[in-house]
Amino acid sequence: MNVLIKKAKEVLIAVLPVVVFVVILRFTIVPVPDVLFFQFLIGALAIVIGLIVLLFGIELAILPLGEHMGSVFVKSNKLLFIIITVFILGFFINFAEPDVNVLAKQVSEITNNLISTFTIRTLVAVGAGILLSIGAIRIVKNYSLRKMLIITYALAFIMALFVSSDFMAIAFDASGAATGAITVPLVLALALGMSSMKKDSKSAEENSFGLVGIMASGAIFGVLLLNFFVKTDNITGTLDMYNFNEGSILGPFIKEAPGVAVETMMSLFPVFLMFLFFQKFRFKLHSKPFHKMLIGFLYTYIGLVIFFIGVHAGFMNMGNIIGYNLAKFGNPVIPIGLGAVLGMLIILTEPAVYVMTHQIEDVTNGYIRRRTVLTFLAIGMAFAVGLSMLKIIVPEIKLWHYILPGYLFALIMMFFTPKMFTGISFDSGAVSSGPMSVTFILAYSQGVSQAVEHADVLRDSFGIIVMVTMMPVIALQVLGFIYKMKSRKVGV
Repeated sequence: MNVLIKKAKEVLIAVLPVVVFVVILRFTIVPVPDVLFFQFLIGALAIVIGLIVLLFGIELAILPLGEHMGSVFVKSNKLLFIIITVFILGFFINFAEPDVNVLAKQVSEITNNLISTFTIRTLVAVGAGILLSIGAIRIVKNYSLRKMLIITYALAFIMALFVSSDFMAIAFDASGAATGAITVPLVLALALGMSSMKKDSKSAEENSFGLVGIMASGAIFGVLLLNFFVKTDNITGTLDMYNFNEGSILGPFIKEAPGVAVETMMSLFPVFLMFLFFQKFRFKLHSKPFHKMLIGFLYTYIGLVIFFIGVHAGFMNMGNIIGYNLAKFGNPVIPIGLGAVLGMLIILTEPAVYVMTHQIEDVTNGYIRRRTVLTFLAIGMAFAVGLSMLKIIVPEIKLWHYILPGYLFALIMMFFTPKMFTGISFDSGAVSSGPMSVTFILAYSQGVSQAVEHADVLRDSFGIIVMVTMMPVIALQVLGFIYKMKSRKVGV
């Protein structure tokens, strides 16, 4: 009971600022219809309840599963077994990841179904599964994370030279969508389980992070390959801004519930089957911990269903409307500035960020404080959303103007920060683009794109998720540099 109360307090502190921000806008400069406003409030309540239940379930089931699997892989020391098993795990959790499904649906709708949701999900899953396997081998063989990240992103940018700007934005956004509420806790725990078996404690700390960031880059390759078969040069996108307030207040929640329940079941079922398989042939847990994990899976499922119903039925439409109305003022400072504030608040509500920051504090024995990491993540998120809005408003600014120098700076900074911060920063960037970012922030971006005359929803709104992924990486690298300078001063 004390654990639930503690989680409830943390979730309320995280979600309440977003609700207050939207309420202030509603009663000042963005007069949202009553139906939509009440749907937002109900959605916020659902998110709070869902997060509490979800985080409790993750602690009981998902984190122990990842740690147990990680230790099994290291003990086996059979590369073929690790490659095949980790690929299968990576494929299924990414194919069924709700965030990937959300992004795929938005791409499909805006491109008039030229690019199907199945195609996007499959390519993301294959790419993420392959890179997850490679990342797992890196931990076992203790290969350099820095070298792997440099090679991975160098190849991604070389491929990006040969694709359209539309596909580049979708591909890099897919890398953020691949790190959602299911994938991140499991992959983080998998990395922790594998690294904890290392005899060298320093090496174990460094290898505890970085696997999420490597896996996310695989989604980029998968979608970039699609451009060689599908062209989007002449496609434009539009968004219907006045089809949100029809029907009853509870109508969208009732409509979303069956689909969310099925999709969430698809997300968890492959992971649950793998748990049963490993329990039968590898884990062989005693009755009490086994039943505890079964209950944890149930909590995780219920929490995810409630959370995503709240997000889809109560939050997305509000993001569209707020972005559209703020951009209609004609003053670029308003959507840029308020978008930056919104980004800072949204990062606090991401479930994967909650798991990640706690793991950072635990692995480093409190040396890197959770609040410090959250502060720098929020700063990075503010820059990500603000710069993305500037790109929409100023047509001369292109996405590659941001991500090419941004990732180049992040990769160079790796050599000036402690090794552990390399994994932490790229993992933190990946987890920043969770369900709240993929839904609310992307919806906000689409609303702004629809309101700006020269902008296009397809060409300009996509690309914000990669910004949400990249800027926290830079922010955490800066934090690592600060820690390094402080350590030198103490040493002197």
